[in-house]
Amino acid sequence: MKITKYAATAALVLSAVSASGLVQADVLVKVDGSSTVYPITEAVAEDFQKSKKNAVKVTVGISGTGGGFKKFCRGETDISDASRPITKKEMEDCKAAGIEYMEFPVAYDALTVVVNPKNDWIKSMTVAELKTIWEPAAQGKITSWKQVNPAWPDRPLKLFGPGADSGTFEYFTEAINGKSKSSRGDFTASEDDNVLVQGVARDIGALGFFGYAYYEENKDKLRSVPIVNKDGNPAVAPSLKTVIDGSYQPLARPIFIYVNAKSADKPEVKEFVEYYMKNAEKLTKEVKYVPLPAKAYAYNDDHFAKRIKGTKFGGENKVGLTIEDLMKLEAK
Repeated sequence: MKITKYAATAALVLSAVSASGLVQADVLVKVDGSSTVYPITEAVAEDFQKSKKNAVKVTVGISGTGGGFKKFCRGETDISDASRPITKKEMEDCKAAGIEYMEFPVAYDALTVVVNPKNDWIKSMTVAELKTIWEPAAQGKITSWKQVNPAWPDRPLKLFGPGADSGTFEYFTEAINGKSKSSRGDFTASEDDNVLVQGVARDIGALGFFGYAYYEENKDKLRSVPIVNKDGNPAVAPSLKTVIDGSYQPLARPIFIYVNAKSADKPEVKEFVEYYMKNAEKLTKEVKYVPLPAKAYAYNDDHFAKRIKGTKFGGENKVGLTIEDLMKLEAK
């Protein structure tokens, strides 16, 4: 590439200034992980950077929960966004690398099943019907809506969902199929929820799932599906109310940030985490997630001040955990 005279001059000036010590590297907080937690962390990061007059830069990546933990357990990031608790394997990886961490639930999410708005045959779906669609045995076999329910039309079924590194994928498969990552593989997968939104929005026969905030942002293009948890139960649509009252099951779940204990001693990371907990309730609502009770964020603050390390989940997901259950778990 040809460099212009002005660009070359600018490069020389910057090089000279840098050599003189007048330019310093950005004070940086590195975050990566879940695309579901991303909107909350990004909102906090934007406000925090403004409060610091951009003296601190916060980068927020989207590698998926699993991808984020891989980086976190290699010591490449300060904070990991996670839409499910850390697994036993990830705990072992972090331990092997000497990475200690603190775990903070920051909000609740209603994992949302969506269809195209022109779909006029789906009024609700049962957990059993979702399993029929998504279980491993369905691969290459369940390809039409009519195969799932004879009352539905003989239309091609096109599926969209998060990739294997996604905590949302892991939670959904455990809640619906009974085992994490147990799923058919013949669907369009992406760690970018916007790709999934566009896929469902373009195809009348499509079905997908992702976090509630992405549905809220795109509900002019999509329709959410009320879920029947057990036979005889009413169908319940995802909403802030149904997550808070515990009726939206089994697809309501807590979401987290994990903080590298060594990074927490850096002033910029310490200030960012403290800012996160003080502003999470307000900013969580702004990006259409369900905030935890104020006492939960106060608990997180105290937990962080005391540098209490580890996880309260023992490397396991807890499907169907309500906010009330979470608070009891945290109180132990």
